[in-house]
Amino acid sequence: MGLHNAPLGKNSEYPDSYSPELLFPVPRDDNRRRIGLSDGRWPWFGEDLWQAWEVSWLRPSGVPAVAWIEFRVPAASPSLIESKSWKLYLNSLNQSVFSTPEQMLEVVERDLSSACGAAVTARLHSVDESGVATGRPEGFILIDDEPVDAVSYDYDASCLSVDGPVVSEKLCSHLLKSNCPVTGQPDWGTLTVEYTGPALSRAGLLKYVVGFRQKQDFHEHCVETVFTDIMTHCQPESLTVCARYTRRGGLDINPWRSTEPGYAPSVRLIRQ
Repeated sequence: MGLHNAPLGKNSEYPDSYSPELLFPVPRDDNRRRIGLSDGRWPWFGEDLWQAWEVSWLRPSGVPAVAWIEFRVPAASPSLIESKSWKLYLNSLNQSVFSTPEQMLEVVERDLSSACGAAVTARLHSVDESGVATGRPEGFILIDDEPVDAVSYDYDASCLSVDGPVVSEKLCSHLLKSNCPVTGQPDWGTLTVEYTGPALSRAGLLKYVVGFRQKQDFHEHCVETVFTDIMTHCQPESLTVCARYTRRGGLDINPWRSTEPGYAPSVRLIRQ
């Protein structure tokens, strides 16, 4: 299914009835081949953590319900789901009656799992729920003011290097920006890198992040590219890469890839 068939970049009628056929899967293999992974075995654990802030349906009384949902899509799924199609699908629930919130979640998990080819989990949250957002995850060192020279806005993995002994540290940049591969619209995010290994050059990592500024790719592909590049050029003993993107159309996407199983970041950042 080619991206020219995706709803991105096109005028869309918002559905007024339940429409699971709107979900548009995008195979992951194409991007993984581009970054040198082609045997179906990936060097990471991970998932794509989606937060949907505009979820509504009808209760049996006809009175609407609203909530937000946290979705987790396994990185091992054959396909990701294109974000605009996900938004349109969620909007198709607006005039649909569900007997309980649990029934609605069951339907949504089934449809998303069918679209991406693996079990998607969903957790419902009340919009009345209190929560605290943070500027950056606790314990992470911000690299955005590192002194650099010869900044380039073109993707260049050769910027990555090591310049010290083995350390365990957590680095963070708010300067991640990439562009939608279909519409060219900017996607903004915070990148976190947690690793044990020879000390990364922080200036080199900052130049590398800035180099994504004109790169066109999906959120999930960007994170897998960062993970693969750091593993290739810096050879850490362990590595976790996460990008927390700002929301668009009521959705934010937060992919993470890690050498360690079970790592599932869930802190919400202030820009989200």
